[in-house]
Amino acid sequence: MARSTPPEPVDERIQDIDLSQEMQGSFLEYAYSVIYSRALPDARDGMKPVQRRILYQMAEMGLRPDRGHVKSARVVGEVMGKLHPHGDSAIYDALVRLAQDFALRVPLVDGHGNFGSLDDGPAASRYTEARLAASALAMTESLDEDVVDFVPNYDGQFQQPAVLPAAFPNLLVNGASGIAVGMATNMAPHNLIEVVAAATHLLENPDASTEDLMEFVPGPDFPSGGILMGLDGVKDAYTTGRGAFKLRAKTSIESLGPRKTGIVVTELPYQVGPERVIAKLKDAVGAKKLQGISDVQDLTDRKNGLRLVITVKTGFDPAAVLEQLFRLTPLEDSFSINNVALVDGQPRTLGLKELLRVYLAHRIDVVTRRSQYRLARRNERLHLVRGLLLAILDIDEVIQVIRSSDDSESARARLQQVFELDEIQAEYILELRLRRLTKFSRIELEAERDKLLAEIAELETLLGDPALLRGQVAAELDAVAETFGTPRRTLLLNAAPPKQRQTKSAAELQIADAPTTVLLSTTGRAVRVDLEPGAAIATPARRSKHDGIIARLETSTRSEIGAVTSTGRVVRFTPMDIPAVPATSVGLGAGVRIADYLGITDRTERVLALIRFDDDTPLALGTKDGVVKRIVPTALPVRPELEIIGLKPKDVVVGAAPAADDAELVFVTSDAQLLHFAGSNVRPQGAPAAGMAGIKLGSGAEVISFTAVSAPDDAVVVTVSGADAVLAGTDNGRAKVSLFSEFPGKGRATGGVRAHAFLKGEDRLRLAWVGSDPRALGTDGAARQLPESGAKRDGSGQPLDAVIGSIGTAIG
Repeated sequence: MARSTPPEPVDERIQDIDLSQEMQGSFLEYAYSVIYSRALPDARDGMKPVQRRILYQMAEMGLRPDRGHVKSARVVGEVMGKLHPHGDSAIYDALVRLAQDFALRVPLVDGHGNFGSLDDGPAASRYTEARLAASALAMTESLDEDVVDFVPNYDGQFQQPAVLPAAFPNLLVNGASGIAVGMATNMAPHNLIEVVAAATHLLENPDASTEDLMEFVPGPDFPSGGILMGLDGVKDAYTTGRGAFKLRAKTSIESLGPRKTGIVVTELPYQVGPERVIAKLKDAVGAKKLQGISDVQDLTDRKNGLRLVITVKTGFDPAAVLEQLFRLTPLEDSFSINNVALVDGQPRTLGLKELLRVYLAHRIDVVTRRSQYRLARRNERLHLVRGLLLAILDIDEVIQVIRSSDDSESARARLQQVFELDEIQAEYILELRLRRLTKFSRIELEAERDKLLAEIAELETLLGDPALLRGQVAAELDAVAETFGTPRRTLLLNAAPPKQRQTKSAAELQIADAPTTVLLSTTGRAVRVDLEPGAAIATPARRSKHDGIIARLETSTRSEIGAVTSTGRVVRFTPMDIPAVPATSVGLGAGVRIADYLGITDRTERVLALIRFDDDTPLALGTKDGVVKRIVPTALPVRPELEIIGLKPKDVVVGAAPAADDAELVFVTSDAQLLHFAGSNVRPQGAPAAGMAGIKLGSGAEVISFTAVSAPDDAVVVTVSGADAVLAGTDNGRAKVSLFSEFPGKGRATGGVRAHAFLKGEDRLRLAWVGSDPRALGTDGAARQLPESGAKRDGSGQPLDAVIGSIGTAIG
């Protein structure tokens, strides 16, 4: 049996390594790779390596804004295969962010398809398409003019720019965020126009302070808008590179329908989506931390933008509820600035001035290198043009020299010797096409020579004067700002949000049940005046729109009151959601249309009076057909809506007013008859009753005014005459103001006495009113002048300067 041969000894190389030192070295290498090659942006162009590689590769692929989109997957594949040795998901995520207008103030990629939202991610790269945005061309322009250094890619097969030329301060304009090893960056977006203004100011004034620059850049400008609360944190960030502030949503308190108020959100803090707000709101309501919310709807669409509607329960103060929303939901969010970026390959924390300085130094270097490149190219071209001009002057000899030469080498040498050309010029002449040897070509060459000489002189002057160089940089920045700049979106408030209590009871969120007075104008507008007990409403210093009152009711904000309408019904409501105005400056123009507030959709139905359901004073009603009725409010059933008079077909209520037994009930008809009698002549009836005869009407006449007068000695009668055949608004008519005491009383259901004498062409009363301290208004609610009081009760009145649409009582 043969003996086995032992194996040859292996030349092993075993090296002992200290594990702790190896771990430290490897970790440091990894940390440096993450910091420099992945997580932190370069302070010059504001780009992380993956973003820079995406824009460069898309530019190399020719994906310009004037060309069609291509699949995002193709872009990701090109970037990953040639420049970025990492996963496709990381590249696609970076591409998506460059296309999101809610993430960047100036998007750099024009995306087509679903690129995601604040609440949802994008579609897969195979479903979306992309191309460069116009702003990206400004970031990558002049790359072929040696403006930046190029470095090898990960395997040395391709070249890539170490930094982009960046025609605008991308880091400040679009911000950045990233988490490295042991450090992180979080930079806020800014307005391009403001940043460029600060940069040009710093170019002209290198010693400018941060405060000076903040005159141009007062604060961040987020793509989502919102309200920035408190500028102290912004100033800290601009000075030291670190700071924090609060961002609030842009909200408004609006009427959402009849007796329904809501909080409408149209802008949210940066990177906060509506679904996140809704989820937090529902959690707070479910945990009973937030009260006063009945519903929330997301009505956001592409046409109208963000619209989040939060309905507030009746009885709750919307402003108080909104403060709780700011505390418990992302409607108020904090933003911390940490301006960490790479400067000369090293991470540094930079303030506003340092960020602008680094960018401007880069931009000056870009413009300098571009000018030097262009100068060299123009000198090269001028050298060739001069050689061509020498050759064209004696073209026959040139041809003879070439024809008599044995080969191209000898032809080149002889051309250099005969015409005193260098090798480059001689080679260019040898490659010249014969069609260029025309007279016209010579003219073109001479024009080109002159143009080149002018451009060379301009470039040499630019390169020789640092002030001109800075001016060129400033001019290019201004051009970019004019092209891509947009107005500011984020509102800046110097005051920080007030400190809030952690919890508020439901009672604190509700509107207090305080004394109030509700005023209703003749034009149908209502306001609430919150008064202390015993206080009075101040008389306005001057008359304004809608200041004629037909109803005034003293109540409390949470009490139920009723609105009496022309259809003979009462609508119950609480005045708490009616807009409140100061007692010292009441203006009904700031009020709400009572019909909209009550949900009255029939435009012919008018609110005539306001009543308290705890008042024993009877309410008197008068109809167009001359019917009168009194009803006691305390006897009415508790229902949201209730008919309080049985009207005949086509009959409507023309007036309603509180009327005690000693009050005078007054009818005025269209044929100028006035009748008044004591309220005691009309016994109170129940709600279903149809009333009783009030006035006897003449042929074709109808009641145009009904009221109750409690102080006859202070009352006046206002009548306005006109012609039924004349189009309304074309004739001002005639008006008369008489003392009510001039009209004798008569019995109920009689015809009354004459209240106005018609002149030729007049056949009816357009308007009548009985009360004290009248205020006349136009059809637009503006004040109108009435004649002096004291006219005869059967007089014809005086011509009016303007049409009177309604008459009421003064506010004060």
